[in-house]
Amino acid sequence: MNEEKVRVSGEMPRSPILPTLNAKAEQAAAEKAKGINLPVPFYVGLWISLSGSTILYNKWILSTLGFKYPVTLVAWHMIFATFATQVLARTTSMIDGRKKTKMTGRIYMQAILPIGAFFSLSLICGNLAYLYLSVPFIQMLKATTPVATLISGVFMGTETTDTKRFLNVCVIVLGIVIASFGEIQFVLIGFLYQLGGIIVEAIRLNLVSSLLNGERKMDPLTSLYYFAPVCALFNFLLAVVWEVPQITMAEVYAVGYLNFLANASVAFLLNISVVLLIGKSSGLTMTLCGVLKDILLVVVSIAIWGVMISHLQMFGYTIALVGLFVYKTKPEERQAFLSNTSRKWGEFGAERPILRKFSIIALVGLTIFVLLGSFAPAANYDPKAMLDAAKNSLTNH
Repeated sequence: MNEEKVRVSGEMPRSPILPTLNAKAEQAAAEKAKGINLPVPFYVGLWISLSGSTILYNKWILSTLGFKYPVTLVAWHMIFATFATQVLARTTSMIDGRKKTKMTGRIYMQAILPIGAFFSLSLICGNLAYLYLSVPFIQMLKATTPVATLISGVFMGTETTDTKRFLNVCVIVLGIVIASFGEIQFVLIGFLYQLGGIIVEAIRLNLVSSLLNGERKMDPLTSLYYFAPVCALFNFLLAVVWEVPQITMAEVYAVGYLNFLANASVAFLLNISVVLLIGKSSGLTMTLCGVLKDILLVVVSIAIWGVMISHLQMFGYTIALVGLFVYKTKPEERQAFLSNTSRKWGEFGAERPILRKFSIIALVGLTIFVLLGSFAPAANYDPKAMLDAAKNSLTNH
């Protein structure tokens, strides 16, 4: 199996970050959990690092170490999260949001169970896609999640749309269509698995909106507290039927118990970083962080595993990201962001004029290099072969 075609669990929205809706509840939980007052960039870097680390750690276990059982790995993540949230609930105030949530047996059966089932199904579809598609291409496809959420929400009665939102959605879809045509390793079955995962995830998000409203809204850790046991049960039962009979102890030992523990810990810490970031940032910051995280993940995947991406694919993904940014932010937020950025850029030029001139020259040079590279004749460049050659060279020495 090629390293870039593996199943991965743990990434956003496939990571064990469960439904959140109530911004006030999220901020209240974050205020209790924050402790030391650190600058916003620290929390942004923490969330991006943990999110990317979870994905790359999972890929390393599933691909490099040969433990090709993503449902089992997700089940382990959820079992770990179940015990961890129980410990936090009894020893800290980070999950005090559960005290404000009126949870009864009826609500649990009518809301928590179905949402947990859809979450598990979205994980399965998303992880199966990694068996056939590269990590960067799947990240690009996931940009259509808001589109699927809007469309399914209209049918379920939880969303409304207008001409502006419809045109914005069309821009995102156009970008993803272009990126799909530019995909070098396009596999239809993998594309269908990922499409199914996006649709299921969209339905889950709308179920959260319709079933967990009012006083039932929760912050991320409280959501994990209630949903982790359900997801752990669903994934465990599926893993027992589907994957466990094939697992050998040699494969378990190849990963190591410490790696399994560290992997689950990173996935759980990702949820805590979300709580901390929500309490320190705005919706615009979260959107920008998400876009930056996806771009960095694509770049890192190319650097580590040598995944090849076409210029047409990058062009399409850029269109989709711009459309996604416009879709998830308000006009006044964008205007304030541009004004603030312009002001800071002016201050930077006044304080460090030489450095600003150097930055402009470097940016222009990089742009020219990329444009010339786009129109240059195709070369026999295989980054994976270059990485393998470098590894062999180091091994020989």
